[in-house]
Amino acid sequence: MKIVHAASELFPYVKTGGLADVVSALGGALADRGHEVSIFLPGYRAALDHRDAAGATSKLHLKIELGDQFASGEIKAFSPRKNLTVYLVCREEFFDRLAPYGNRERDFEDNAERFIFFCKAVTETLRLLDIQADIVHAHDWQAGLLPLMLRDAERRHGVTLALKTVFTIHNIAYQGLFPAAKFALTNLPDELYQIDGIEYYSQISLLKGGILFADRVTTVSPRYAQEIQTPEFGCGMDGVVQTRLEDLSGILNGVDNSIWNPAIDVHLPARYTAADLSGKAACRAELLKRFDFDAKFKGPIFGMVCRFAEQKGIDLLLANRDFFLHEDVRLVVLGSGSKRLEDEVRGLVARAPQKIALSAKLDEAASHLIEAGSDFFVMPSLFEPCGLNQMYSQVYGTLPVVSRVGGLVDTVIDADANPTAGTGLMCAPTVEGLGDALARAVKLFVDKPRYAAAQQRAMARDFSWKQASLGYETLYSDAL
Repeated sequence: MKIVHAASELFPYVKTGGLADVVSALGGALADRGHEVSIFLPGYRAALDHRDAAGATSKLHLKIELGDQFASGEIKAFSPRKNLTVYLVCREEFFDRLAPYGNRERDFEDNAERFIFFCKAVTETLRLLDIQADIVHAHDWQAGLLPLMLRDAERRHGVTLALKTVFTIHNIAYQGLFPAAKFALTNLPDELYQIDGIEYYSQISLLKGGILFADRVTTVSPRYAQEIQTPEFGCGMDGVVQTRLEDLSGILNGVDNSIWNPAIDVHLPARYTAADLSGKAACRAELLKRFDFDAKFKGPIFGMVCRFAEQKGIDLLLANRDFFLHEDVRLVVLGSGSKRLEDEVRGLVARAPQKIALSAKLDEAASHLIEAGSDFFVMPSLFEPCGLNQMYSQVYGTLPVVSRVGGLVDTVIDADANPTAGTGLMCAPTVEGLGDALARAVKLFVDKPRYAAAQQRAMARDFSWKQASLGYETLYSDAL
């Protein structure tokens, strides 16, 4: 099949969260299975500066209509592996920035222009290069208008640009909401600014465009596909989702085991396998050293890697500060985002720097070390479409402590509720729930044979993209 993906992030070129890992791993897995895969990505500064893009060639110069004006752009392309082409949608005014969506205080004010331009540029490139896609797969709100733009362009030009379209909701909380006046930038027919179009409470929603106008809609776990149909987790879009139930499915993300694999991980001071965990002990020692903890510490180390957003349950962690201040444990937190949350975590660190550490930045190498060197990985999300870190943790023999929501339910088995199959600990997404799970983690850690058995079960699980890519292949074939 000829498969085209469009997304605002792609590892290793730009990453703020799991979206980048998923699009990279899925695209690579499909390419390895012999499909002809193209991935469209905004031409961010980081992407253009990456060594893979050094030999990128200019494919097109575009003039894109945005309302009553035109914006120029350029398409550059390179091939990082067999059967895979990455297309960078370049326009310095829109994408030559240090961050993809905004600064730490607020989103960029021209995000509507930027991502409407992106969707239009992808559409125009498909037309001018005559790519003849079987499937065009758009990811999240930044590419949400692509299925609609494609069909509108086909109508206007009398051509077929894609046989079928797929839209994946990675997080329904982010909806691409903009003032109604921004609708003019789409140059779509006026009747699409209505309840059955992309109008949403007197605004426009790019996410809604993807949900309503793609041929198939997916989420990144089966549980999340059910949750977003409800007012509790649908973030106001549950009614929209319910109009597409026949075309909605949840496909669990996977782990790219060419990157996340303790046996070959280039970021670790020592490699290891389930059969020989001595390398994990070396990673633990390096983690203690890296964050200036006592090298002789024998108690449990808790790791946390996430965006600093309310969704991730950092407030629940902070509300359990007494546990980390008074128990014989260590806590390492890595992430960036909300200044309020970062400041509060810094305040906790200041109270016990010998026990708690924070690295407030995106650091790929450090995230691998934390996964490998920790004994438990804390992930108390209030909601979680799929989550990747809880799967990475199990692959690395680090038991996840997670909320009982979304994809976490699909990927973690509670060791107390199911002693013979458990691979982590689960809890309600509440202060008390997390507190109970942390206490159970210490109890589990002290019971060395029981902890080791759970660790071995976790490392034996298959979270590879082989299964996930088969799920998408089936979806694409069914759609066609």
